[in-house]
Amino acid sequence: MAADAPFVVKPLPASFGAVVTGLALADLDEAAFAALYRTWLDYALLIFPGQHLDRDQQIAFARRFGPLEFDIAPISNVRSDGSVRPDDDADDVVKVLKGNMGWHCDSTYMPVQAKGAVFTAHVVPEDGGETDWADMRAAYDALDPAMRRRIEGLSAYHSLRHSQGKLGHVHKPGSAYSGYGMTVEAPPLRPLVKVHPETSRKTLMVGRHAYGIPGFEDAESERLLDELADFACRPPRTWRHSWTPGDAVIWDNRALMHRACPWDMTRPRVMYHSRLAGDPVAEFAAPA
Repeated sequence: MAADAPFVVKPLPASFGAVVTGLALADLDEAAFAALYRTWLDYALLIFPGQHLDRDQQIAFARRFGPLEFDIAPISNVRSDGSVRPDDDADDVVKVLKGNMGWHCDSTYMPVQAKGAVFTAHVVPEDGGETDWADMRAAYDALDPAMRRRIEGLSAYHSLRHSQGKLGHVHKPGSAYSGYGMTVEAPPLRPLVKVHPETSRKTLMVGRHAYGIPGFEDAESERLLDELADFACRPPRTWRHSWTPGDAVIWDNRALMHRACPWDMTRPRVMYHSRLAGDPVAEFAAPA
């Protein structure tokens, strides 16, 4: 990052990530944004305390990073009438929230994987409900040469139907959950090692949506994918952020996995998510 950038960057005590202060995301000029974009590529996760973005401000900030896969959506256990959804194993929205507690990258189950996400905190529980991220660039770099050789050239299918199905979530017409990603019938096949299209760094592509490495028995595939994810998601390659209302973050979905942490789901948690669309060439994956 340029030394004269018009904001303060405090790196996290991890292999990635930084807290950024001294700027208002709703009022960035072009020079400041250009410096911020470069900082984002370097750190992959940027945390902005105390921004308190409203809906339009969040969407406008996200659009500066490129086209959006979708402009904004609540990630929340609170209904529009203010009531808290019951944690009764019947509510599909709650099932998706629980699924998000597994390590994943966004939209790997779609034909085009997401570029990144802007996330804001509005209502947070007193305990729990944090978000974890894991650096898949540093994870690849830390693999021993034998494992690198083993996985080079391998791919896995990615499916939200598969990952949610393991939790007993089968999408039904008329469900409270919109079905985004659950209606994909032909899961894309993605390499276990991908190259970041802007930094050229190699990263691991695993997580809860991945399964079924072609040429492997199901059990063997699951063991390898679990081994890689377990190895990747360890300090110093991980960071846990405890939310304060008004926080905003942006992360690079091409470099990091993430997960929500559990909380007492009788307590409200209201976050808003804007998803950056991936490059239709670099992030496209077709079924085999």
